[in-house]
Amino acid sequence: MGDTSRLCSVWLGSETGILKGVSVSRKQAFNFCNTSHLSRDQEVRALCWGDPDESELLVGSVDGTVKTFSVQKGVFTETRRCGEPAEGCFTGLARLSGSGLLTCVETGTLRVWREDGAEPATEMKAGDHVSRMRQSPVNRNHVATGGKANGLKIWDLQKPDTPAFTAKNLRDDWLDLTRPQWVRDMAFIPESDKVVTCTAYHQVHVFDPSTPQRRPVLEFEYGEHPLTALSLPAAGNAVVVGNTHGHIALLDLRKGVVRGCLKGTTGGVRALQCHPTRPVVASCGLDRFLRVHSLEDRKLQHKVYLKSRLNCILLASSDLVDGGGAAAGEGGAEGVKEEDGEEDDEVWETMERVEEKTKRKTTEEEELQKTSKKKKGQD
Repeated sequence: MGDTSRLCSVWLGSETGILKGVSVSRKQAFNFCNTSHLSRDQEVRALCWGDPDESELLVGSVDGTVKTFSVQKGVFTETRRCGEPAEGCFTGLARLSGSGLLTCVETGTLRVWREDGAEPATEMKAGDHVSRMRQSPVNRNHVATGGKANGLKIWDLQKPDTPAFTAKNLRDDWLDLTRPQWVRDMAFIPESDKVVTCTAYHQVHVFDPSTPQRRPVLEFEYGEHPLTALSLPAAGNAVVVGNTHGHIALLDLRKGVVRGCLKGTTGGVRALQCHPTRPVVASCGLDRFLRVHSLEDRKLQHKVYLKSRLNCILLASSDLVDGGGAAAGEGGAEGVKEEDGEEDDEVWETMERVEEKTKRKTTEEEELQKTSKKKKGQD
């Protein structure tokens, strides 16, 4: 499977525990798993690159293990225990400088692991109900966390005792009631100290830790449904957000307005990621499709059906399309078939079809005819 895995430019994790790789240029998708029996205990909840060369993938599962997948060989090479299922699912996974590993779970435990250590080298408590942990792409020792009733916190792993920044909740509403907070995703804005977050209350906030203000320096809303994921395009000054109703939009971070909407998604968005160099964004979610949109004309470039509900997505830094960009643009959205399908469709095909026989309703006239016939027979 090494030849096929090296072709993949998009990687996704599914609820069934399968790591999926997609080669958009060749219109092919592949399934990778290291066990013959799959279950929800192996559901993939987090993905990240294991090295700067993108030759290894780190896969975080629901059972608390982190598996190392070799892109060169196309196989899983290592499994490491980095948590317990009782602590909740992974909400973030990151590789530190050297051979360190950073994990975060729903209960708020943030751990730093060394290569040979069975126990964490550093452990921090980020509060309960953590929904997401993100690492700064510039400073690998800076991470952000946030969740339900758990505002944005920025941590310096070299000073793990207390957060370097703790956001303050929004001001009370006009009835003097506390406004609830639920951070669902966040990202570090390049070339600045700012962090942008999206919430389950369809809000987008921008925080600036370099200022004394701990409340958002910019606050605006999008839509009426909970936001679930965000990502920053390579051009900057904008953010792409997705919500539970499958709406994806490009928002301007300078003015707080909607630049445009990306159409075609029908299920809730679980994850999305902008390409690091090209103006495209890939998204996945409950409708089991991988979609690639252009951020310039907002058109759907590629559409891939992958059979499983998808939780997370990771793009390679190489181009999504190698030599096939023109064809994709002329032909519109492309459907990509999987090489190794799952057994979901086979199960449905082998099930016995049950048809319910509907009784024909008798009209009042038919009842009268039956009554008259009986009377004639008695006479």
